[in-house]
Amino acid sequence: MEKAKVYFTKDTGSKSLVRLYEALGKELKGNVAVKLHSGERGNQNYLRPEFVKPIIDKVNGTVVECNTAYGHDMGGARFNTTTHMEVMKEHGWTENFDVDILDSEGPDLTLEIPNGKVIKENYVGKDLDKYNSLLVLSHFKGHPMGGFGGALKQLSIGCASSAGKCWIHSTGKSADMKTCWTIPVEQDEFLEAMADAAGSVHEMFKDNVVYINSLVNLSVDCDCCYVAEDPCMKDIGIMISTDPVAIDQACLDMVYSSKDPGRDHLVERIESRHGRHTVDAAASLGYGTKEYELIDIDEQ
Repeated sequence: MEKAKVYFTKDTGSKSLVRLYEALGKELKGNVAVKLHSGERGNQNYLRPEFVKPIIDKVNGTVVECNTAYGHDMGGARFNTTTHMEVMKEHGWTENFDVDILDSEGPDLTLEIPNGKVIKENYVGKDLDKYNSLLVLSHFKGHPMGGFGGALKQLSIGCASSAGKCWIHSTGKSADMKTCWTIPVEQDEFLEAMADAAGSVHEMFKDNVVYINSLVNLSVDCDCCYVAEDPCMKDIGIMISTDPVAIDQACLDMVYSSKDPGRDHLVERIESRHGRHTVDAAASLGYGTKEYELIDIDEQ
């Protein structure tokens, strides 16, 4: 597999997302789903609507999300469509965009994973089938379970329905929210299940998917945390690619090579959860490559 192209800018202004999209030269056509993280109620680090509005307007996209697999007992307010939409409204998403909770109604859409390492099928919100193209807007940061969150996490956990999230987290043992969290799993198998699921969504859209990772608000915690640590590093920049493996690898490389004093804290979070194993597993499945060419659009 030849090197993937990953475009980068240090400019973290909202217009830079459009500049990157134009530099990439890949036009998303038809009905465009824009997968992003709406942010848990109480979270302070999620990407704001005003930041992503220029690129969403550019592609004339619909903001899509899926319900979570954790309830009030775990600090969640987005585990059903009613409360999720309340949070979407509180965070300004419904005010600025058309919003579609993909798994608001069943049954889920099942995506087969014949070559999956751990799981052989993935359950996503059925409304995903309405869209011709996918723009994945990821906030790159740490994560308490996966080590880090980027394009691969958005494709897997992000696009999975509530049942699908349970299925991935339990490594294919339960699709029920009441039981999936009680099942012991091996960390690397969970990460491989995530890579399996991510590949099924990437293959669903094939050549009609673009990934943007924003290395801003670099906390060790995910936007799903209602109580999250404040960012530990300064903003680095924004990347775009058509390869989810390459863009996550490029982000990891930038964090690991950073001289920022908060770098060690984020790297410890990634390493302690074996986070890089997700990228390795995804690359071995063949739907992306860790080999990339980084193109700085500020130097062009």
